[in-house]
Amino acid sequence: MNGIFAIEKPSGITSSQFLSQVQKLFMKSKIFQHEIGEQIRERTEQYKRETGGRLPSRKMLRKSSKIKMGHGGTLDPLASGVLVIGIGKGTKQLSQYLHGTVKCYEAEALLGASTTSGDCEPNGEIISLNSVNFLKSLTNTDSIIDDLTQKFKGHLKQTPPIFAALKMNGKPLHEYAREGLPLPKPIEPRELEISELVINKEDFLSTSHNYKFLPITDSLLEDLTKLEENNANNGTPLFYSKEYCESHNLPIDKDNKPKDTHPITREEAEHIMKLSTSYRAPLLHFIAKVSSGTYIRSLITDMGKSLGTSAYMVKLIRLSQKDWDLTKNNVFKLENFVDVEESIWSKVLKKVLDEGPSVDIQREIETLTLESKEKEQVEQEGCPDTKKHSIEIEEDIEHPDKKRKDI
Repeated sequence: MNGIFAIEKPSGITSSQFLSQVQKLFMKSKIFQHEIGEQIRERTEQYKRETGGRLPSRKMLRKSSKIKMGHGGTLDPLASGVLVIGIGKGTKQLSQYLHGTVKCYEAEALLGASTTSGDCEPNGEIISLNSVNFLKSLTNTDSIIDDLTQKFKGHLKQTPPIFAALKMNGKPLHEYAREGLPLPKPIEPRELEISELVINKEDFLSTSHNYKFLPITDSLLEDLTKLEENNANNGTPLFYSKEYCESHNLPIDKDNKPKDTHPITREEAEHIMKLSTSYRAPLLHFIAKVSSGTYIRSLITDMGKSLGTSAYMVKLIRLSQKDWDLTKNNVFKLENFVDVEESIWSKVLKKVLDEGPSVDIQREIETLTLESKEKEQVEQEGCPDTKKHSIEIEEDIEHPDKKRKDI
Protein backbone atom coordinates (compact mmCIF):
# COMPACT_ATOMS: atom_id res chain seq x y z
CA MET A 1 0.00 0.00 0.00
CA ASN A 2 1.20 3.48 -0.87
CA GLY A 3 -0.31 6.88 -0.23
CA ILE A 4 -1.50 9.42 2.34
CA PHE A 5 -4.08 9.14 5.11
CA ALA A 6 -4.88 11.03 8.31
CA ILE A 7 -5.42 9.74 11.83
CA GLU A 8 -6.50 11.46 15.06
CA LYS A 9 -3.59 11.68 17.49
CA PRO A 10 -4.56 11.66 21.18
CA SER A 11 -3.10 14.07 23.72
CA GLY A 12 -0.26 12.92 25.98
CA ILE A 13 2.01 11.30 23.38
CA THR A 14 4.55 12.59 20.87
CA SER A 15 3.84 12.36 17.15
CA SER A 16 6.77 9.95 16.69
CA GLN A 17 5.57 7.67 19.49
CA PHE A 18 2.06 7.61 18.06
CA LEU A 19 3.37 6.90 14.55
CA SER A 20 5.32 3.98 16.00
CA GLN A 21 2.11 2.60 17.56
CA VAL A 22 0.31 2.73 14.21
CA GLN A 23 3.29 1.15 12.46
CA LYS A 24 3.36 -1.77 14.93
CA LEU A 25 -0.38 -2.35 14.47
CA PHE A 26 0.02 -2.45 10.70
CA MET A 27 3.01 -4.80 10.85
CA LYS A 28 0.92 -7.35 12.79
CA SER A 29 -1.81 -7.34 10.15
CA LYS A 30 -2.02 -10.01 7.43
CA ILE A 31 -2.22 -7.52 4.57
CA PHE A 32 0.98 -5.74 5.56
CA GLN A 33 2.72 -9.02 6.45
CA HIS A 34 2.14 -10.05 2.83
CA GLU A 35 3.63 -6.76 1.59
CA ILE A 36 6.61 -7.09 3.93
CA GLY A 37 7.17 -10.62 2.61
CA GLU A 38 7.17 -9.28 -0.95
CA GLN A 39 9.64 -6.54 0.03
CA ILE A 40 11.99 -9.10 1.59
CA ARG A 41 11.79 -11.37 -1.47
CA GLU A 42 12.48 -8.46 -3.83
CA ARG A 43 15.43 -7.26 -1.73
CA THR A 44 16.81 -10.81 -1.51
CA GLU A 45 16.63 -11.31 -5.28
CA GLN A 46 18.22 -7.92 -5.87
CA TYR A 47 21.09 -8.73 -3.50
CA LYS A 48 21.63 -12.13 -5.13
CA ARG A 49 21.85 -10.51 -8.55
CA GLU A 50 24.34 -7.93 -7.27
CA THR A 51 26.55 -10.43 -5.41
CA GLY A 52 26.47 -13.45 -7.69
CA GLY A 53 23.99 -15.51 -5.71
CA ARG A 54 24.89 -14.66 -2.11
CA LEU A 55 22.08 -14.32 0.42
CA PRO A 56 21.67 -11.06 2.40
CA SER A 57 22.11 -11.07 6.16
CA ARG A 58 19.23 -10.44 8.57
CA LYS A 59 20.69 -7.01 9.29
CA MET A 60 20.49 -6.12 5.60
CA LEU A 61 16.88 -7.26 5.43
CA ARG A 62 15.84 -5.38 8.57
CA LYS A 63 14.94 -2.24 6.62
CA SER A 64 12.80 -4.28 4.22
CA SER A 65 11.04 -5.88 7.21
CA LYS A 66 9.38 -2.60 8.18
CA ILE A 67 6.62 -0.50 6.71
CA LYS A 68 7.99 2.81 5.50
CA MET A 69 5.97 5.54 7.25
CA GLY A 70 6.29 9.23 8.14
CA HIS A 71 4.12 12.14 9.25
CA GLY A 72 3.54 15.57 7.75
CA GLY A 73 3.55 18.16 10.53
CA THR A 74 4.38 17.44 14.16
CA LEU A 75 1.85 17.75 16.96
CA ASP A 76 3.27 18.38 20.43
CA PRO A 77 2.44 15.89 23.22
CA LEU A 78 -0.25 18.18 24.67
CA ALA A 79 -1.95 18.57 21.28
CA SER A 80 -4.42 16.15 19.71
CA GLY A 81 -6.11 15.99 16.33
CA VAL A 82 -5.26 15.50 12.67
CA LEU A 83 -1.91 13.86 11.97
CA VAL A 84 -1.19 13.24 8.28
CA ILE A 85 0.71 9.99 7.63
CA GLY A 86 2.44 8.71 4.51
CA ILE A 87 2.91 5.00 3.73
CA GLY A 88 5.51 3.64 1.32
CA LYS A 89 5.87 5.92 -1.69
CA GLY A 90 3.34 8.24 -0.03
CA THR A 91 6.09 9.50 2.30
CA LYS A 92 7.45 11.48 -0.65
CA GLN A 93 4.20 13.46 -0.73
CA LEU A 94 4.49 14.62 2.89
CA SER A 95 6.51 17.72 2.00
CA GLN A 96 3.34 19.35 0.64
CA TYR A 97 1.93 19.27 4.19
CA LEU A 98 4.94 20.96 5.79
CA HIS A 99 4.89 24.28 3.94
CA GLY A 100 2.08 26.43 2.60
CA THR A 101 -0.64 24.35 4.23
CA VAL A 102 -3.66 25.89 5.95
CA LYS A 103 -4.45 24.36 9.34
CA CYS A 104 -7.34 24.89 11.73
CA TYR A 105 -6.94 24.67 15.51
CA GLU A 106 -9.18 24.84 18.55
CA ALA A 107 -7.36 26.15 21.61
CA GLU A 108 -8.09 26.91 25.26
CA ALA A 109 -5.89 29.00 27.53
CA LEU A 110 -5.79 30.31 31.09
CA LEU A 111 -5.14 33.98 31.77
CA GLY A 112 -2.80 35.32 34.44
CA ALA A 113 0.54 33.62 33.77
CA SER A 114 3.02 32.70 31.05
CA THR A 115 5.32 29.69 31.05
CA THR A 116 8.63 28.60 29.54
CA SER A 117 6.83 26.12 27.27
CA GLY A 118 3.81 28.30 26.55
CA ASP A 119 1.54 25.58 27.90
CA CYS A 120 0.74 23.53 31.01
CA GLU A 121 3.12 20.65 30.31
CA PRO A 122 5.05 19.40 33.40
CA ASN A 123 8.31 20.87 32.08
CA GLY A 124 6.69 24.29 31.71
CA GLU A 125 7.64 26.75 34.46
CA ILE A 126 5.92 30.03 35.25
CA ILE A 127 8.05 32.95 34.09
CA SER A 128 5.54 35.76 34.54
CA LEU A 129 2.44 36.47 36.60
CA ASN A 130 -0.24 39.06 35.92
CA SER A 131 -3.38 40.18 37.64
CA VAL A 132 -6.77 39.03 36.35
CA ASN A 133 -8.89 40.76 39.00
CA PHE A 134 -9.59 43.69 36.68
CA LEU A 135 -11.26 41.29 34.22
CA LYS A 136 -14.06 40.59 36.71
CA SER A 137 -15.38 44.13 36.34
CA LEU A 138 -15.61 44.02 32.54
CA THR A 139 -19.18 44.36 31.28
CA ASN A 140 -18.81 44.98 27.54
CA THR A 141 -17.37 41.55 26.73
CA ASP A 142 -18.93 41.41 23.25
CA SER A 143 -17.05 44.53 22.11
CA ILE A 144 -13.84 43.23 23.74
CA ILE A 145 -14.19 39.95 21.82
CA ASP A 146 -14.84 41.79 18.55
CA ASP A 147 -11.85 44.06 19.08
CA LEU A 148 -9.60 41.13 20.00
CA THR A 149 -10.72 39.24 16.89
CA GLN A 150 -10.00 42.19 14.59
CA LYS A 151 -6.55 42.70 16.11
CA PHE A 152 -5.35 39.21 15.21
CA LYS A 153 -7.37 38.27 12.13
CA GLY A 154 -5.58 38.91 8.84
CA HIS A 155 -1.93 39.39 7.88
CA LEU A 156 0.45 40.03 10.75
CA LYS A 157 3.86 39.36 12.21
CA GLN A 158 4.45 36.96 15.07
CA THR A 159 7.48 36.41 17.26
CA PRO A 160 8.36 32.73 17.80
CA PRO A 161 7.96 31.72 21.46
CA ILE A 162 10.87 31.25 23.81
CA PHE A 163 10.18 27.49 23.98
CA ALA A 164 10.80 27.14 20.21
CA ALA A 165 13.93 25.32 19.06
CA LEU A 166 15.94 28.53 19.04
CA LYS A 167 19.14 29.58 20.79
CA MET A 168 21.08 32.79 21.15
CA ASN A 169 24.83 32.63 21.71
CA GLY A 170 24.44 28.89 22.31
CA LYS A 171 21.95 29.34 25.16
CA PRO A 172 18.27 28.28 24.99
CA LEU A 173 15.93 31.25 24.99
CA HIS A 174 13.86 30.00 27.94
CA GLU A 175 16.96 30.01 30.17
CA TYR A 176 17.35 33.75 29.62
CA ALA A 177 13.73 34.21 30.66
CA ARG A 178 13.98 32.04 33.76
CA GLU A 179 17.18 33.72 34.95
CA GLY A 180 15.73 37.18 34.38
CA LEU A 181 18.42 38.00 31.83
CA PRO A 182 17.81 40.17 28.77
CA LEU A 183 18.13 38.51 25.37
CA PRO A 184 21.36 39.39 23.49
CA LYS A 185 19.18 40.47 20.55
CA PRO A 186 15.48 40.49 19.68
CA ILE A 187 13.87 37.31 18.30
CA GLU A 188 13.16 37.81 14.61
CA PRO A 189 9.40 37.89 13.93
CA ARG A 190 7.86 36.02 10.99
CA GLU A 191 4.95 36.90 8.72
CA LEU A 192 1.80 34.79 8.71
CA GLU A 193 -1.93 34.90 8.07
CA ILE A 194 -4.85 34.10 10.35
CA SER A 195 -7.71 33.78 7.88
CA GLU A 196 -10.35 32.91 10.48
CA LEU A 197 -10.54 33.63 14.21
CA VAL A 198 -13.62 32.84 16.28
CA ILE A 199 -13.50 33.51 20.02
CA ASN A 200 -16.07 31.54 21.98
CA LYS A 201 -18.42 34.04 23.61
CA GLU A 202 -20.19 31.51 25.82
CA ASP A 203 -17.16 30.74 28.00
CA PHE A 204 -15.12 33.92 27.50
CA LEU A 205 -13.34 34.68 30.83
CA SER A 206 -15.31 31.85 32.46
CA THR A 207 -13.98 30.21 35.62
CA SER A 208 -16.42 27.29 35.35
CA HIS A 209 -13.99 24.73 33.97
CA ASN A 210 -11.74 21.92 35.20
CA TYR A 211 -8.33 23.38 34.36
CA LYS A 212 -6.11 23.74 37.42
CA PHE A 213 -3.80 26.75 37.51
CA LEU A 214 -0.09 25.94 37.61
CA PRO A 215 1.09 26.03 41.24
CA ILE A 216 2.58 29.23 42.62
CA THR A 217 5.31 28.29 45.09
CA ASP A 218 7.02 30.23 47.87
CA SER A 219 10.21 30.41 45.81
CA LEU A 220 8.19 31.82 42.92
CA LEU A 221 6.78 34.51 45.19
CA GLU A 222 10.30 35.36 46.31
CA ASP A 223 11.15 35.74 42.63
CA LEU A 224 8.19 38.04 42.06
CA THR A 225 10.37 41.11 41.44
CA LYS A 226 12.42 39.26 38.84
CA LEU A 227 9.24 37.95 37.22
CA GLU A 228 7.76 41.45 37.06
CA GLU A 229 10.90 42.74 35.37
CA ASN A 230 10.70 39.86 32.89
CA ASN A 231 6.92 40.14 32.53
CA ALA A 232 5.36 38.71 29.37
CA ASN A 233 4.29 42.24 28.49
CA ASN A 234 7.88 43.49 28.66
CA GLY A 235 9.48 41.01 26.27
CA THR A 236 8.78 40.51 22.60
CA PRO A 237 6.86 43.10 20.56
CA LEU A 238 3.12 42.75 20.07
CA PHE A 239 1.93 42.94 16.47
CA TYR A 240 -1.64 43.48 15.30
CA SER A 241 -2.92 42.58 11.85
CA LYS A 242 -2.21 44.83 8.90
CA GLU A 243 -5.96 45.16 8.32
CA TYR A 244 -6.61 46.28 11.91
CA CYS A 245 -3.76 48.79 11.90
CA GLU A 246 -4.92 50.34 8.63
CA SER A 247 -8.51 50.70 9.83
CA HIS A 248 -7.40 52.25 13.16
CA ASN A 249 -4.62 54.47 11.76
CA LEU A 250 -1.93 52.56 13.64
CA PRO A 251 1.62 52.08 12.33
CA ILE A 252 2.09 48.64 10.77
CA ASP A 253 4.91 46.41 12.07
CA LYS A 254 5.27 48.48 15.24
CA ASP A 255 5.03 47.30 18.83
CA ASN A 256 1.42 47.69 19.96
CA LYS A 257 1.72 46.84 23.63
CA PRO A 258 -1.29 48.12 25.58
CA LYS A 259 -0.70 51.10 27.85
CA ASP A 260 -2.63 49.49 30.69
CA THR A 261 -0.84 46.39 31.99
CA HIS A 262 -1.74 44.72 35.24
CA PRO A 263 1.14 43.20 37.22
CA ILE A 264 0.06 40.80 39.94
CA THR A 265 0.22 41.97 43.55
CA ARG A 266 1.70 39.84 46.30
CA GLU A 267 -1.73 39.81 47.95
CA GLU A 268 -3.38 38.38 44.82
CA ALA A 269 -0.62 35.79 44.37
CA GLU A 270 -0.94 34.67 48.00
CA HIS A 271 -4.71 34.38 47.57
CA ILE A 272 -4.21 32.06 44.58
CA MET A 273 -1.72 30.02 46.62
CA LYS A 274 -4.24 29.70 49.43
CA LEU A 275 -6.96 28.43 47.10
CA SER A 276 -4.42 25.96 45.68
CA THR A 277 -5.97 23.44 43.25
CA SER A 278 -9.46 24.90 43.68
CA TYR A 279 -8.43 28.19 42.02
CA ARG A 280 -9.79 28.66 38.51
CA ALA A 281 -8.31 31.31 36.21
CA PRO A 282 -10.34 33.08 33.49
CA LEU A 283 -10.58 31.06 30.27
CA LEU A 284 -9.84 32.06 26.67
CA HIS A 285 -11.30 29.68 24.06
CA PHE A 286 -11.08 30.12 20.29
CA ILE A 287 -10.85 28.47 16.86
CA ALA A 288 -8.27 29.75 14.36
CA LYS A 289 -7.50 28.90 10.74
CA VAL A 290 -3.85 29.74 10.17
CA SER A 291 -1.04 29.55 7.63
CA SER A 292 2.03 27.34 8.02
CA GLY A 293 4.56 28.52 10.58
CA THR A 294 1.98 29.96 12.98
CA TYR A 295 2.61 29.27 16.66
CA ILE A 296 -0.72 28.95 18.47
CA ARG A 297 1.09 29.39 21.79
CA SER A 298 2.48 32.72 20.58
CA LEU A 299 -0.99 33.75 19.43
CA ILE A 300 -2.28 32.96 22.93
CA THR A 301 0.55 34.95 24.50
CA ASP A 302 -0.19 37.93 22.25
CA MET A 303 -3.92 37.77 22.94
CA GLY A 304 -3.16 37.74 26.66
CA LYS A 305 -0.93 40.79 26.26
CA SER A 306 -3.64 42.60 24.33
CA LEU A 307 -6.03 42.00 27.23
CA GLY A 308 -3.49 43.51 29.64
CA THR A 309 -2.46 40.23 31.25
CA SER A 310 -0.63 37.02 30.27
CA ALA A 311 -1.77 33.56 29.16
CA TYR A 312 -0.70 29.96 28.63
CA MET A 313 -2.30 27.11 26.69
CA VAL A 314 -4.09 24.19 28.35
CA LYS A 315 -5.67 22.48 25.32
CA LEU A 316 -4.98 22.28 21.58
CA ILE A 317 -6.78 20.31 18.87
CA ARG A 318 -5.77 20.35 15.22
CA LEU A 319 -9.21 20.24 13.62
CA SER A 320 -7.95 20.11 10.05
CA GLN A 321 -4.87 20.12 7.86
CA LYS A 322 -5.44 20.88 4.21
CA ASP A 323 -8.46 18.70 3.20
CA TRP A 324 -8.19 16.26 6.11
CA ASP A 325 -10.83 17.37 8.61
CA LEU A 326 -12.22 15.86 11.83
CA THR A 327 -15.70 17.13 10.95
CA LYS A 328 -15.69 15.44 7.51
CA ASN A 329 -15.21 11.86 8.76
CA ASN A 330 -12.09 11.44 6.61
CA VAL A 331 -9.71 10.99 9.56
CA PHE A 332 -9.10 7.55 11.06
CA LYS A 333 -9.13 6.86 14.80
CA LEU A 334 -6.71 4.36 16.33
CA GLU A 335 -9.64 2.18 17.43
CA ASN A 336 -10.60 1.75 13.76
CA PHE A 337 -7.50 -0.44 13.43
CA VAL A 338 -8.01 -2.16 16.80
CA ASP A 339 -11.75 -2.80 17.15
CA VAL A 340 -12.72 -3.23 13.48
CA GLU A 341 -11.98 -6.46 11.58
CA GLU A 342 -8.85 -6.27 9.45
CA SER A 343 -10.80 -7.48 6.41
CA ILE A 344 -12.87 -4.30 6.73
CA TRP A 345 -10.39 -1.59 7.80
CA SER A 346 -7.82 -2.74 5.24
CA LYS A 347 -10.33 -2.14 2.41
CA VAL A 348 -11.23 1.30 3.81
CA LEU A 349 -7.55 2.23 4.20
CA LYS A 350 -6.83 1.11 0.63
CA LYS A 351 -9.71 3.27 -0.63
CA VAL A 352 -8.46 6.32 1.29
CA LEU A 353 -4.91 5.84 0.00
CA ASP A 354 -6.27 5.63 -3.56
CA GLU A 355 -8.98 8.32 -3.44
CA GLY A 356 -7.79 10.70 -0.70
CA PRO A 357 -9.82 12.83 1.73
CA SER A 358 -13.08 12.49 -0.25
CA VAL A 359 -13.76 9.13 1.45
CA ASP A 360 -16.19 9.08 4.40
CA ILE A 361 -14.38 6.60 6.63
CA GLN A 362 -17.18 5.98 9.11
CA ARG A 363 -19.73 5.38 6.36
CA GLU A 364 -17.39 2.97 4.57
CA ILE A 365 -16.76 1.01 7.78
CA GLU A 366 -20.49 0.82 8.56
CA THR A 367 -21.34 -0.27 4.99
CA LEU A 368 -18.68 -2.98 4.86
CA THR A 369 -19.57 -4.18 8.37
CA LEU A 370 -23.23 -4.52 7.39
CA GLU A 371 -22.33 -6.36 4.18
CA SER A 372 -20.07 -8.70 6.13
CA LYS A 373 -22.83 -9.51 8.63
CA GLU A 374 -25.38 -10.12 5.87
CA LYS A 375 -22.97 -12.42 4.05
CA GLU A 376 -22.24 -14.30 7.26
CA GLN A 377 -25.96 -14.67 7.96
CA VAL A 378 -26.63 -16.06 4.48
CA GLU A 379 -23.79 -18.54 4.87
CA GLN A 380 -25.13 -19.70 8.24
CA GLU A 381 -28.70 -20.09 7.04
CA GLY A 382 -27.69 -21.63 3.73
CA CYS A 383 -29.42 -21.07 0.40
CA PRO A 384 -33.07 -22.33 -0.06
CA ASP A 385 -32.14 -25.15 -2.49
CA THR A 386 -29.57 -26.49 -0.08
CA LYS A 387 -32.09 -26.44 2.78
CA LYS A 388 -34.72 -28.26 0.64
CA HIS A 389 -32.20 -30.92 -0.37
CA SER A 390 -31.20 -31.35 3.27
CA ILE A 391 -34.86 -31.88 4.31
CA GLU A 392 -35.38 -34.51 1.57
CA ILE A 393 -32.35 -36.46 2.75
CA GLU A 394 -33.64 -36.39 6.33
CA GLU A 395 -37.05 -37.70 5.17
CA ASP A 396 -35.41 -40.56 3.24
CA ILE A 397 -33.56 -41.63 6.35
CA GLU A 398 -36.60 -41.40 8.62
CA HIS A 399 -39.18 -42.98 6.14
CA PRO A 400 -37.39 -45.36 3.74
CA ASP A 401 -40.59 -47.41 3.12
CA LYS A 402 -42.43 -44.31 1.89
CA LYS A 403 -39.75 -43.74 -0.72
CA ARG A 404 -40.06 -47.34 -2.03
CA LYS A 405 -43.88 -47.09 -2.08
CA ASP A 406 -43.73 -43.95 -4.17
CA ILE A 407 -41.54 -45.76 -6.67
